[in-house]
Amino acid sequence: MQMRRWKAVGLMRRILSCAICTIAMMSLLSVHLHIFPRHSKLPDPYKLPNPQIEIRDKILGNEQEQRWTSEFTPPNVFLGPLSSQQFPVWRTNCPRLWKPVPNRDYMPCTQPTPNYTAPPESRGYLLAHTNGGLNQMRAGICDMVAIARIINATLVVPELDKKSYWQDSSNFSDVFNEDHFINALANDVKVIKRLPMEMDGATKADKYFKSWSGMDYYQGEIASMWADYKVILAAKTDSRLANNNLPADIQKLRCRACYEALCFAPPIEATGKLLVDRMRSYGTYIALHLRYEKDILAFTGCTHGLSPAEADELKKIRDANDEWKVKDIDPREQRSKGFCPLTPKEAAIFLSALGYPSNTPIYIAAGEIYGGDSYMDDLRSRYPMLMSKEKLASIEELEPFANHSTQLAALDYILSVESDVFMPTYSGNMARAVEGHRRFLGHRRTISPDKKALVRLFDKIEDGTKKEGKLLSDKVIERHKKRQGSPRKRKGPIPGTKGMDRFRSEEAFYVNPLPDCLCAQSRNLNTSVS
Repeated sequence: MQMRRWKAVGLMRRILSCAICTIAMMSLLSVHLHIFPRHSKLPDPYKLPNPQIEIRDKILGNEQEQRWTSEFTPPNVFLGPLSSQQFPVWRTNCPRLWKPVPNRDYMPCTQPTPNYTAPPESRGYLLAHTNGGLNQMRAGICDMVAIARIINATLVVPELDKKSYWQDSSNFSDVFNEDHFINALANDVKVIKRLPMEMDGATKADKYFKSWSGMDYYQGEIASMWADYKVILAAKTDSRLANNNLPADIQKLRCRACYEALCFAPPIEATGKLLVDRMRSYGTYIALHLRYEKDILAFTGCTHGLSPAEADELKKIRDANDEWKVKDIDPREQRSKGFCPLTPKEAAIFLSALGYPSNTPIYIAAGEIYGGDSYMDDLRSRYPMLMSKEKLASIEELEPFANHSTQLAALDYILSVESDVFMPTYSGNMARAVEGHRRFLGHRRTISPDKKALVRLFDKIEDGTKKEGKLLSDKVIERHKKRQGSPRKRKGPIPGTKGMDRFRSEEAFYVNPLPDCLCAQSRNLNTSVS
């Protein structure tokens, strides 16, 4: 009997020893797998090129010692499902976030009508001094093309604004492809690079064209000036042509000028394409036009979240700028009406509520963010994959464009137009220009935040009466279902408005070229797709 007990004890000891050995082996195997991550020996085709490794270093910081648990993995390698912290369970429809909006078969239709003729004999020369930033100048240049056609003028390549807030010395050929611009418009308007020498001493009619003017004004008052002058100078170019009620061929010419003739200079185009390719190596991406910059905050008087010293600095900038007529601004009223750009923190809350997960690559299409990193922390904590020109390109690659804000803005424009999703935080000139271009190219997804409604939600989150989560997300998504860039006709004036306010309230032509330059495919018998 005692022998049997000893045998049972011996058997139990052997079983326990085997179990202990098994546990030890599993522990060693686990440590081995953690020390050598499964993606550390990828074949060469899956390894990132050097520019992406440089980006990694800029994002993670190459001065801090990296822990083995934060081993960098190429963005095209799937790491498995996100944790609940990264991607809450109530966000279950991620594919819809990237899916193109239905374009209802609308296609570009910019070809002239059958009655369109070659440029008539020129009656004189039209000079144009553009004003504003890149996108304000773009729209003005295209309007000058149309005006030159209306008044039978030879257009001299417009002069870019060198005196505005940005103080950029760039010439037309530094920003745009001058030869392509001239050749692409050869059947519409005669364009020359400079005024002929024999015209240098001619008396010029220096004229401020009336804003939002139509055919009667240009064919009457302006064209009548040819009787006394051979050269007319348009002192400003912004918003000088009506948005609506113009002949179809003039509207189509504006689109050909904007989307076909006015291309960026080859160095800008090449660098822009390079940066788009690098951005795409991270997958589908959002271009966030984060207009939280000193000039726009000073112009709008928006100071929410800023210190008293910063608010005072912005007021001094506004008071010193003679071009900005409104000086005394109530920042609370501005924000409550939705006139302020979203802060980086508000942009992060909004994107999160829409359902974009924290591993979403985001390109920051902007200049220097006011307040620097201190105001970017809230956005970066939610979306660490923040990219910019400076992170995607080397110093040497950006050096040709250094100190030229217009050329740097052109790079942002390219990356924004080509993005999978574009979201502006302020409806300024770039936001409107990019939105219109994306509509022209097939109604690419463009999210327009309803800032007036969002501000109320942000304030409730800030004072603790609302929490982020499914209920808030559902409300935000529902509010923005029809603000994603789907096809619709250009909005007319606000009812009840009169005079210049009526024109000012209209949706600008270049924000939405439908119906003039976009036709449903079934009706599009004469289509030019570029």
